[in-house]
Amino acid sequence: MLTLKDGKVKSQTLSENMNSEKAKLFPTDIGILVTEFLVKNFYDVLEYSFTAGVEKEFDDISEGKKEWNEMIKEFYGPFHTKVETTREESGKFSGERLLGTDPESGKNVFVKIGRYGPLAQIGDTDSEEKPKFAGLRKGQSLQTITLEEALKLFDFPRSLGEYEGKEVSVAIGRFGPYIKHDGKFVSIKKDDDPASIGLQRCIELIEDKRLVEKNKTIKSFKDGEVLVLNGRYGPYLTINKVNFKIPKDVVPAELTLEECIKISEDPKNMPKKRYVKRKK
Repeated sequence: MLTLKDGKVKSQTLSENMNSEKAKLFPTDIGILVTEFLVKNFYDVLEYSFTAGVEKEFDDISEGKKEWNEMIKEFYGPFHTKVETTREESGKFSGERLLGTDPESGKNVFVKIGRYGPLAQIGDTDSEEKPKFAGLRKGQSLQTITLEEALKLFDFPRSLGEYEGKEVSVAIGRFGPYIKHDGKFVSIKKDDDPASIGLQRCIELIEDKRLVEKNKTIKSFKDGEVLVLNGRYGPYLTINKVNFKIPKDVVPAELTLEECIKISEDPKNMPKKRYVKRKK
């Protein structure tokens, strides 16, 4: 994407997550669900003849055979009514699919779209006992997942043993698989399989994260209230969780507390404030 600001052209590469296989694109589960909802409730707008009809009406308007405001009124009147009716009567549309029965508990196993994306569910929502939930893994789909694959999702969290006297477990969360140890969380690399990763590999990842965090802090003052840190875009200063730029001619490792305070008081190093225009 190209943007023009202050007489300068800036280039930015944007990305969007979608399903693909061998250069072919496939709709995501949410995309399929949205399509099903629209087809069910707004089929007349989605069918091919609708677009053709609208184009014909535009031609009539351009030739003076029809008034544009009448054409808009004829469409938006019924369409608005349809939207309001759908909002009141359609109810929750989760794309729920029954896969079968859990052999251990005898409860139904479903897959559907939840608040944070596709998930598997053991047990009925309206039952007295609270159902169990597990998020689908990357590459799994509501349309193709099997009962066996869904049940395997409930093998987590996996307890792998102890390290430094604390339990090490592997789980799958909203943002993917992770390791939990001593109340802290460590992301699992893409090449590691959460279903088979071992204790030794988890320890390696725990130590890797500790090393990164150790190297992140360059200097600390006042019990951590004032920190000089290594960031993604270089060293910076943070005071009570407010970040400040460090001038280029300053060596971060040589900063004193007094110099940090001075940098924070310089308006040139203050963080940029974002203003939101309010409607009058």
